[in-house]
Amino acid sequence: MRTALSGVALLGAFAISLVAVLTFTRPPINIVATGNPGTGMQLNYVPKQVAAALAINHAPAALPPIDAGPPASTVYKNVQVLGNVSSGAFTRLMVSMTNWVAPQQGCNYCHVAGNFASDSKYTKVIARRMLQMTIAVNTKYTNHVGNVGVTCYTCHRGAPLPSQVWFTGITPGSGAGLLETNMGKNLPALAINNSSLPSDPFTPFLLNHEKIRDQGTTALPSGNTQSIKQTDWTYALMMHYSQALGVNCAFCHNSQAFSDWSESTPQRLTAFYAEAMLRDLNANYMVPLTSIFPANQRGPTGDVAKINCATCHQGVYKPLFGAAMAAQFPPLLGVGATATAAATPMVMPSTMPMSSSSTTDGAKP
Repeated sequence: MRTALSGVALLGAFAISLVAVLTFTRPPINIVATGNPGTGMQLNYVPKQVAAALAINHAPAALPPIDAGPPASTVYKNVQVLGNVSSGAFTRLMVSMTNWVAPQQGCNYCHVAGNFASDSKYTKVIARRMLQMTIAVNTKYTNHVGNVGVTCYTCHRGAPLPSQVWFTGITPGSGAGLLETNMGKNLPALAINNSSLPSDPFTPFLLNHEKIRDQGTTALPSGNTQSIKQTDWTYALMMHYSQALGVNCAFCHNSQAFSDWSESTPQRLTAFYAEAMLRDLNANYMVPLTSIFPANQRGPTGDVAKINCATCHQGVYKPLFGAAMAAQFPPLLGVGATATAAATPMVMPSTMPMSSSSTTDGAKP
């Protein structure tokens, strides 16, 4: 009797496995070669994933351009950022920001009804700083955003809070006695594609100035002073890059010489600039707003939401597939705006080649 039951169980397991094999087939993949045949330099795209990315990465229609009237600061009170912009362009931008960030809530999401000059709502204080941040990105970090730039919609996509942000992870505490804990373990997280790597590679690299681990040149520790933990952090960050941009490693690296800058694609240099940009934005624009955000909008350790690659890219190699929204709003490019960040030259590492094609577009799916 027991043998018969075991046989039925095995037959049932085989039947379930057969159904699974026949049902869950390998999806079709479109391949875009970026190097010579046999080098492994190719980008792989799953059509279903590309379709999903297309659905959320299209720019909304812009309002008709207006650039008329006296400076906004002479028409409206308490204009601290766009005072030199014409009142027409200022009003158009304010209406556009409402559509980009709070289309359901309307102007009163940031403003006090009947007293638009008031700063009593925390959302207005944050919006003003985010406006300054947007102008800084478009003027200070053209080596990353090029002439495309960003707008509020790039991150918000019609929602008061961007869907792709990160908070500092909770470090597993030490164990007591013989009880097992998560201390020292890598915990999977959606932001790193649920890989068995550190769940928060963003705090060391995109907030602090931890050095990304370099490949050693000798078999002994003297060839590389970085730790294995830093290696794990680096891999986790690279997984995030890949997932956030909807690409694989060959988008930036030569698969035969990952660490060699001379063999890398121009996109690797663009990504290098992104790291510096994100550290600046998180440390100097987001973190100082921590006390302004209400407690229910902060992370588990009480920190403010911060920015990573997915915040803007949301699954594609260029946010909104490169739609030049900012060009339709000159104030966001620093034209006529006040209180903007001045452009600061970047310090290049001596091992990285300078290239005039550092902003070359990546391969399209």
